[in-house]
Amino acid sequence: MTDNTSDHEDAKSKGILWAFGSFLGIVLLILIILGEWWGREPGQFNVQEEAIKRMEVTHTDQMPVGYVYANTLAHIAEVLMYKPGGYISNDVAPPGVLLDNIQNWEHGALIMLRDATTALRNHFARDQSQSAEDKDLAKAEPYFYYERNSWALPSTESEYQKGIDSLHDYMIRLQDPNVRNPAQFYSRADNLWQYIEIVIKRLGGLSTRLAASTDQFAGAAHGPPTDPIDIQTPTLGQTPWLEIDDVFYEARGASWALLHILKAVKHDFADILLDKRAMNTVDIMIHSMENALTPILSPVVLNGDGFGIFANYSLSMANYISRANAAALDLRDIMNRG
Repeated sequence: MTDNTSDHEDAKSKGILWAFGSFLGIVLLILIILGEWWGREPGQFNVQEEAIKRMEVTHTDQMPVGYVYANTLAHIAEVLMYKPGGYISNDVAPPGVLLDNIQNWEHGALIMLRDATTALRNHFARDQSQSAEDKDLAKAEPYFYYERNSWALPSTESEYQKGIDSLHDYMIRLQDPNVRNPAQFYSRADNLWQYIEIVIKRLGGLSTRLAASTDQFAGAAHGPPTDPIDIQTPTLGQTPWLEIDDVFYEARGASWALLHILKAVKHDFADILLDKRAMNTVDIMIHSMENALTPILSPVVLNGDGFGIFANYSLSMANYISRANAAALDLRDIMNRG
């Protein structure tokens, strides 16, 4: 009788453990599938088609200069917010909290979005340095500078959505010149030059950090150690092994956002680019960003050395970004000429 009771209790305990293990296995499988889905980088979109879709929503047929640029910024923010898994950088539970690659991708895209929104507020939408700033852009820009990993109230998503709404309000006023306070967009060479200055610094910083994935390039941007100017300047050390993928995916996100911003610039600044024969320079930047977004074939970010048997993804990315940076330098000089 005792043996039967003991066997029954053992079977019951094993059944409970098996059920618990099965439950954990199913949860783990679901997390892995969700992690794989949420961790994928968003694809590219057509900036003009998205602008046309927005016009259909507002039931208008006017596409003034600057509409594509403003809508591109709003749509970049919408992709960050509503891609599979939503905005992940402020997640506090798995699988989002474990997806550091897509979080760094979001960070890179967000930096480019902030720079482009600041340029729209301070340069593109203002006629002169002493002119009044646009009221909707004055609201939109600060919302995108809200901390990127806030999950408490107010959440990052709620603040970024307010920025999107303010951009849409600006676009509505841009379409209707008969409103009391119509919005403006000035596609001038000096305005574009000021924005490209910021792009040059961003691309230069990214290429330097990417090149630091190997000790041969770490600190190279600061010149030889015997240079008297750089003796007191701390050099950029080699990127730690565990941070190589973080820098790489941040650069991927920045390249994705800048690619679409450049396409919008090509559309809304077409007249000045053609007049100064700079369209080919912008195309070089766009092509370099497209190359930087080539699909990744390895499940991990490879960090080979020199001409070894493994590739170095960071150096390949740095090469494309450096090429875009060189074209941006040319574009700045062209826009700065009289």
